Amino acid sequence: MAGQRVRSAAVRRNTASIRPPATQTAPDSVPGWLVTSAGWSWRLILVTAAVLLVFVATSRVQLVFIAVFLALVLTAVLRPLVTVYARIMPRALATALAMLTGLLVVSGLVTYVVASVAGQWQSLSDQFASGTDQIFDFLEDGPLPVSITVADLQRWVDDAQQWVVDHAGDIAGTAFQQAGTVVKVFTTLALAIFTTVFFLARGEQMWTWFLNQLPARTRDAWTVVGDAGWYTFSGYTRGTVIIATSDGVLAGIFLSIIGVPLAMPLAVLVVLGGFVPLIGAPLAMLIAMVVALAADGIVKAAVVGIGIALIGQFEGHVLQPLVMGKQVSLHPVVVAVVVTGGTLLAGILGAVIAVPLVAVAWAVFAKLRTLDPPMDPDAGDDLADDTVQTDPPTVVTQEP
Repeated sequence: MAGQRVRSAAVRRNTASIRPPATQTAPDSVPGWLVTSAGWSWRLILVTAAVLLVFVATSRVQLVFIAVFLALVLTAVLRPLVTVYARIMPRALATALAMLTGLLVVSGLVTYVVASVAGQWQSLSDQFASGTDQIFDFLEDGPLPVSITVADLQRWVDDAQQWVVDHAGDIAGTAFQQAGTVVKVFTTLALAIFTTVFFLARGEQMWTWFLNQLPARTRDAWTVVGDAGWYTFSGYTRGTVIIATSDGVLAGIFLSIIGVPLAMPLAVLVVLGGFVPLIGAPLAMLIAMVVALAADGIVKAAVVGIGIALIGQFEGHVLQPLVMGKQVSLHPVVVAVVVTGGTLLAGILGAVIAVPLVAVAWAVFAKLRTLDPPMDPDAGDDLADDTVQTDPPTVVTQEP
């Protein structure tokens, strides 16, 4: 037995010498920056796909989205009024009275505008006739490098009339399509009003019901998100209404002082233009300048343009910071980019809804993120300017 064990040990030693060496795992040759970039890339692809999916789904039910958005806007504007009424009456009655108050205000404005236009129509037509003659004289004999005569304008009008005659069938088809669009508009408004009633009367109960459908561990996060989003959206909506109304009042007073026809209807137009960021105010100013130009000449048009531009500066530097505060903290460059993108995607509607949606998204992100300590902007310059001098190391020798 002893000899057999010795032979087995000798065999093991001999076979061990011919075993292949153990393979070592080669280190990963992919750079760290590429691994990080790849990780961020697929995450961004997923986020982009999710955003595109939301856009596609919204486009399929665009009217429903518009109705809900209008309902949220009306809720943000009327909610403080409902709260005041609810102190002395039941919530349902307060909601109905607030809706009636809003309807009376809008109807009163429309009635006033129509009555103003009807009352000044005769004098306005006479002023337009003389103002139009001044414009024609300026175009024909003015300092412009191109001369435009009355005959040229008449030829353009005749060409436009002939175009209408040639495309009468297409125009009729478009009219039928517009009739269907009118039905859609009234349907959207009806859904928006219906939804607004429930948002005003039972909005808190609806939000609580939604939270109860979620797991208990996520309710606190959703509560924070909902509060931040609604705080920003309602602040933006009410601030826009206040600022647009203030601009309209200032524009109405200014146009009335300098004697521009249809001052109050133009002021209402300025109010409506205030709801479209960056685009609405310049368009309202341009229309007011055209009216002043046709009625009172070039000098009055220039005065109108300067006055409304000054009102815009007052809005941007005084009203916006005072009314909005920190509820909507978006840089003007971001607002410009967002409005342009919204206009390209969905026209005027996109320009109107883009800013509040981005403001809400940013408010939610800012509420959920954790910020690192801010960097001193002068730290980099200080480090670049300062030179750190180090003394050579001291070698200490010890005698044996």
